[in-house]
Amino acid sequence: MSSEEPAEGAAKDTAAGAPKTPEPSGVDLARVALRAAKEQARARGDAAQQKKQARRGGLRSGARADGRDPLPLGSAINRLITERGWETPAAVGGVMGRWPQIVGDDLANHCVPQRYDEDERVLTVQCDSTAWATQLRLMAPQLVARLNEDLGHGTVRLIKVLGPGGPPRRFGPLRAPGSTGPGDTYG
Repeated sequence: MSSEEPAEGAAKDTAAGAPKTPEPSGVDLARVALRAAKEQARARGDAAQQKKQARRGGLRSGARADGRDPLPLGSAINRLITERGWETPAAVGGVMGRWPQIVGDDLANHCVPQRYDEDERVLTVQCDSTAWATQLRLMAPQLVARLNEDLGHGTVRLIKVLGPGGPPRRFGPLRAPGSTGPGDTYG
């Protein structure tokens, strides 16, 4: 067997219909590159520190900080978020907490963010009346731009606006057959 045969077999497997994973682009590539650069720098720093400690006679305890010291809680959480790749969900969660500052008090009193779909990059917002839902739909492009400015380009692609849930539909003697009830005023 030559060294080229496994490569040809691998090429046949990918051409045969194996699902291709979407390649990261834009902001995702930048995040991956930054994470890799930070890890490499940390590894170089740890190696240099270990070399320095070996010259001094091994690990010593002292008043100065070293790699064995416990991390502050904020640093530990930031490190966990970075290692797990949770930057976007954490940032969007922060936006949901700061919703009144981002959209203003009037809009925040009537429209509440419900969820964020990371795969689709869609923020779903529930409004308490159809009038506020219409207002939010008109403001959606400006709001998407403001959110992307705060979170990073492309984090939110679309805002899905939901109207009020409305009362439960009851069927009884005073309902016309086939009636949808008050659906025209509730969304």
